[in-house]
Amino acid sequence: MAENTSKSALEIKARELLKERGVELENIAELVYYLQSSYHDDLTMEECLHNVDRVLTKREVQNAVLTGIQLDILAEKKQLSEPLQTTIENDEGLYGVDEVIALSIVNVYGSIGFTNYGYIDKQKPGILKRLNDKSTGEVHTFLDDIIGAIAAAASSRLAHSNES
Repeated sequence: MAENTSKSALEIKARELLKERGVELENIAELVYYLQSSYHDDLTMEECLHNVDRVLTKREVQNAVLTGIQLDILAEKKQLSEPLQTTIENDEGLYGVDEVIALSIVNVYGSIGFTNYGYIDKQKPGILKRLNDKSTGEVHTFLDDIIGAIAAAASSRLAHSNES
């Protein structure tokens, strides 16, 4: 059976925003590979990319992407009210709302995603390192957590699909 390839306006916008913010789906697939390669001997980047793509078809994920990126953009343009402006601009450690939005993504695919998310959020490999770099002047307070969550959800999806 062929997969439905038609994308909603919401999904198209979410994917466009990721690209505009410098995130390619391949970057997220690399994170999935990082998380899952030791558990799957023959894991390919194509499989990782497929799972990222499937995660992005979920409306909950699309809404999180749009919300988080919009808040990052507003903070970058200094268009939020204080003290929220400074909190988001500086990605203050005790803020936590960025992680809550990310966990809404992880929750779509079950508990394996939570452990993957926690791990990748601490390690910050690949694109997460760049997104977490505060020296660029860009604000990615929400985006780095969202990307980690998409990778964790795709990893969870992959793990569930490969159960014996």
